[in-house]
Amino acid sequence: MRRILLIFCLLFPLAAGAQRAEQSRKVSDVEVRDLDNNPVMLPNFGRKHLLIFYVDPEKPNMNKEFIDDMEQNNRIGSDNIYGFGVINLKDAKFYPNALVRKMAAKRTAKNGATVLSDPDHLLRDAWNLGDVNNKFVVMLVTKDGELVFIRKDEFTQEDIDEFYRVVSLYR
Repeated sequence: MRRILLIFCLLFPLAAGAQRAEQSRKVSDVEVRDLDNNPVMLPNFGRKHLLIFYVDPEKPNMNKEFIDDMEQNNRIGSDNIYGFGVINLKDAKFYPNALVRKMAAKRTAKNGATVLSDPDHLLRDAWNLGDVNNKFVVMLVTKDGELVFIRKDEFTQEDIDEFYRVVSLYR
C-alpha cells in the first residue's frame, strides 16, 4: 500500500502538469469577421487578456445561468480583461449567416457588447480547437498570447470554479 501511495504521489504532479501544459498553449491573432462581414482582427489581442465566448448559434442558451451570474454579479470586472463573443457561423446549419449577424447586431446595439463572427472556422482552425459544433466554448487568452483556459459544452460546477480560479490570476 505504501508503495502505491508513493507512486501516486510521484505521478500525480506529472499528470496535473501535463494537463496544464496541454491546455496552456501559445496562440496568435486571428482575422475573423465583424457583424457586417468585414475582416477584423481579434480586439485587444496582445494588449489585454481576452475572455472569448465562441458560440454555436444553435446553442445560445448553453451555460446561460453561468453567464447570467457572471454578468449580473460583475464576477470578472477588470480593466485587464476584455470580453467578447465570436459566433461560429460555419456550424449553424439551420440559420442563414446574414440572419444570425442581423440578430446579433440588434442585440449588441442594445447591450454594447462586442460580437464578431467566424464564417469558416477561422478561429477554430488557427487555434486547433477541435470539434466546436453544437458547443459553447469559453477561452481565456493572456496578453502574451497564451491560451490558459478552454472549456466546451455545458459547464459543471468544477468547470465554473476552475474558470474563476484561472481568471483571478489575470484580473
